[in-house]
Amino acid sequence: MSPASIAGSDWRVAELDHLFVLCPASADLAAQALRRAGLQEGSPNDHPGQGTACRRFFLENAYIELLWVRDPQEAQSESTRPTRLWDRWSRLTRGACPFGIVLRPGDDAGEAGSPFPSWPYRPRYLPADMSIDFATGTSLEEPELIYLGFQRGGRARRSVQPTTHSLVSLEVGLPHFDARSPAARALEAQGLVSFRPAADYHAVLTLNSAVSNNTVDLRPGIPMILRR
Repeated sequence: MSPASIAGSDWRVAELDHLFVLCPASADLAAQALRRAGLQEGSPNDHPGQGTACRRFFLENAYIELLWVRDPQEAQSESTRPTRLWDRWSRLTRGACPFGIVLRPGDDAGEAGSPFPSWPYRPRYLPADMSIDFATGTSLEEPELIYLGFQRGGRARRSVQPTTHSLVSLEVGLPHFDARSPAARALEAQGLVSFRPAADYHAVLTLNSAVSNNTVDLRPGIPMILRR
């Protein structure tokens, strides 16, 4: 099974699109840590009406999104508040998990919908017929789980961005390991991501790179460890 895809009797085929990491405004320390580790920064993005902005580091088959709240009022608006982006970002020092695991349809997904029970979020920066599906039943003590049903051809989209690595596997350390939702446990059972007990939140990304073969701990700049 490809490390970037999942399939099961109750799941549609899906693959990892990106991992977001909530950061302080501008994400300067996190971006510096990723650049020092040899990753190349791509184009930034802004989310009108959602109150967030991001910086992005693209891999061959996924990307890392450094995300922060730029407008608290927009982030707490009636349309955006259910995403809990404001709740996570404002509680980063009070126990909220900083990560979001974002999936897209795999090559064999057909017309499949979200691989977990979800609700449709329709931000104003997307066409009216598109939605971002947020998993239901998850807590702030685990990653947000999101499905982008419209995001097909992700590899082609990223081909215009600078890349130097491919993502082989993703592991997330959780202080509240036993509090994982059914959606997170099912995702893990299908092999897209693994979770383990940890003293603090952090993500371990194993990369396929021709540069070196080592482990780089990027904390405290960003809660991430790179293996390559």
